[in-house]
Amino acid sequence: MGFNCIRFTSPGSQKKFNEDAVETSEINNGLLAVLCDGVGGENAGDLAARVALKSTMHFFSASENENYLERIKLAIDESNSFVLNHSSSSLPKKNMATTLEIVYLKENFVYWGHIGDSRIYHLKSKKLNQITKDHSLVQKLLDEGYITHKQAVNHTQKNVIIKALGDNEIIEPDVSKIKLNENEQNRFFICSDGVSNLISASELEEVLIINDLEEIKSNIIKMIKLRGAADDYSFIVIEITK
Repeated sequence: MGFNCIRFTSPGSQKKFNEDAVETSEINNGLLAVLCDGVGGENAGDLAARVALKSTMHFFSASENENYLERIKLAIDESNSFVLNHSSSSLPKKNMATTLEIVYLKENFVYWGHIGDSRIYHLKSKKLNQITKDHSLVQKLLDEGYITHKQAVNHTQKNVIIKALGDNEIIEPDVSKIKLNENEQNRFFICSDGVSNLISASELEEVLIINDLEEIKSNIIKMIKLRGAADDYSFIVIEITK
């Protein structure tokens, strides 16, 4: 199996700094994709995202462990230490943290890790499925039955995350893998909440089934801009090829 991918990141319409960071790289005949959405005072979110992105890419690529889930866990743990070290070294950056999505495609498997409220979606045979669950206060309230899905959409504390890279010395990211069927069409979509807060899953599905990746990219950007683009918005689209 092969792959094609596109990536994009932009600051929100009223934002001074872009606190998102994205990167893709071919490693050991596979594709590594990482997306971070930083949080913190002043420009600390920007720094947290960049530190997490670069350290995650480095530690994953430097490891020789062929157990890719273990490799992802190692990269996340080491990146967490890096963000914590930067956070403690400067007072304005005391509370900086970041979400992290990491995806590695190799042969007919997709390995992924997740912490925070950025998301990974899997489009399989033109049906979209969100494979990550938000580590957010709203998701917790939803799971415990305190609010409905309709209330969750416009909840006042929608952006409060309860797990992030850099907020604790011991973190518990979600990690898993998916075996791909080469007879099915597979695409993966990774995004920050600047995308998922403005575009519904059903709308995303309609866009992601378009054949041309550049057209997908331009359609998503257009939709976000038309809806105000209040937050930084970033995404990666990965297409699995035979």
